[in-house]
Amino acid sequence: MKALAGFRELYPEETLRRSVILSTWRRVAKTYGFEEYDGPTLEPLELYSKKNAGGEEILGQLYRFEDGGGRQVALRPEMTPSLARMAAAREKHYRKPMKWFAIGNFFRFERQQRGRLREFIQLNCDLLGDVDPAADAELVAFAIDAMRAFGLRAEDFVVRVSHRGAWASFLKGKGISDAQIPMVLQIADKLERDAPEVLEEKLKAVGLSLSELKDFIHGAPPPELHAVIENLTSRGLGDFVEVDLSIVRGLAYYTGLVFEVFDRSKSLRALAGGGRYDGLVSGLSEGAVDLPAVGFGMGDVVLGNFIAEVPHAEALMQDRLAEARASDVYVIVADEARRPEALKVVQKLRDSGLTTDFGFSSSKVGKQFQAAEQAHAKFAVVIGSEWPAVKVKVMATRAESEVPHGELAEWLKNQQV
Repeated sequence: MKALAGFRELYPEETLRRSVILSTWRRVAKTYGFEEYDGPTLEPLELYSKKNAGGEEILGQLYRFEDGGGRQVALRPEMTPSLARMAAAREKHYRKPMKWFAIGNFFRFERQQRGRLREFIQLNCDLLGDVDPAADAELVAFAIDAMRAFGLRAEDFVVRVSHRGAWASFLKGKGISDAQIPMVLQIADKLERDAPEVLEEKLKAVGLSLSELKDFIHGAPPPELHAVIENLTSRGLGDFVEVDLSIVRGLAYYTGLVFEVFDRSKSLRALAGGGRYDGLVSGLSEGAVDLPAVGFGMGDVVLGNFIAEVPHAEALMQDRLAEARASDVYVIVADEARRPEALKVVQKLRDSGLTTDFGFSSSKVGKQFQAAEQAHAKFAVVIGSEWPAVKVKVMATRAESEVPHGELAEWLKNQQV
């Protein structure tokens, strides 16, 4: 029986690759002073059906069902509504701004394509409690550095920034009502995917033309973005950012800055995306808590595909995989009569924090050395005729030393390999 379509089976080598991605995300989050949190994988369906909680697109992609207690529930398709609820419940306990990040599994029943599966892991970073454009710039910088941490450069990817407020001003100036704005934004979100005649027909229903939308998109950068661009330029990150008003983001809750990260070759879907959502916490808490917020999400599937396509990023990934695979010690039993002593050595090395492996049954010494190489061991410790001393071989150089077994753990830790 095969796994369900869109759900991954990750073998050890694939799991290790994903582990490198997740650990890199956590390292970048720590450098930015973000704290890790998590929420439930299963949520009440009502959380996503509330006004501005996600929109029709998300509702159409939910894995929803009735649980054993008769409750309507859904597997989480994203983290932001859960975060908004959690922040509203306890925001008084945290100093502002709240800088939180989460890494977890998400589920969307959508059409599969390259870089898009129905189950994926996503990094979610959010800054709550600050309305300054500097907070927006901080999240864009975070997204840039999350990409740079994999060896990716300005010639490899770009952050395309836009502003929902600028869109709202433009559309209201064209006589579009507040109720019609979400529909127009959904049309604009598909400018690069739908045929011009299809777009024109949709826009005609609200009294707009495709040329009017394109004139706005290709016009001067809106003043709402000036402070963010200046902030990022001051950080030396200006080469990673471009103003692109065709970016609107499909979710209903965005209110200000919106952005997406793309590969320069445009061969992949968006690598990450986010923006400001100042009304979501208030809406989900029925007005009890008004907490401005800005955040973004970055998925592991499309990012992993992109890294594999960029030679210098993939070379760095291979270095990190080699480092992650490496073990400290492989114990070789050269004299089977010494296996009890060998087991004591194994346990003492593990107790000291050294990753240690060995063969469970008797085999030739040469075969055991092959096993040491396959385990990517830095050292081979041979238990044999030298006892109570042991022979230590540095696997990379084949240099050998003889060490008293009682001093072995300390000796190994002092070696620079």
